[in-house]
Amino acid sequence: MIKNIKEKLVGATGSLSGAASILGSWNVCHNVCLGIIAVLGLIGITITGMPLLFLTKVAIPFWIIAVILFVIILYFYFKKHCISKTLIFINSGLITAGTPFEPLQTYQLYFWIVGGALVIMGILFFIIGRRKHGN
Repeated sequence: MIKNIKEKLVGATGSLSGAASILGSWNVCHNVCLGIIAVLGLIGITITGMPLLFLTKVAIPFWIIAVILFVIILYFYFKKHCISKTLIFINSGLITAGTPFEPLQTYQLYFWIVGGALVIMGILFFIIGRRKHGN
C-alpha cells in the first residue's frame, strides 16, 4: 500500500512539473539555444544570437494547425464520444495560453489566466475520474 502511495506521489509530482514547465517555456527555449551555442563552441563554431530564433516565424502556422486538430478532436467528441473531456480541457487551455498573434500580446496575461484555468480544470477532471474509478 505504501509503495502504491509513493508511485502515485511520484506520478503526481511529474505531472505537476510538466504543467509548471509551460510557465517557463521561454526559459526552456532560451536554455536550449544556449546549449546549442555551447556545443557548437566546443567544436570550434562561433555563433552569435539565438540559433532557434527561426521557430518564432513558424509559431502562427503551428498554432493554426493545433486549432485545426482541436476542431477535429471536438468533432470526434460530439459525434462519437471517443475523446475524453479531460483531453479537451487541457488542449483548449494550452491553445488559449499559447495564442501567438502580435496584436493580442497586450492581452497575453488574460490568455494565460484563461488557458491555465482550463488546464487546471482538465487536471482536476482527470484526478476526479481516477478517484471515482478507484485507479
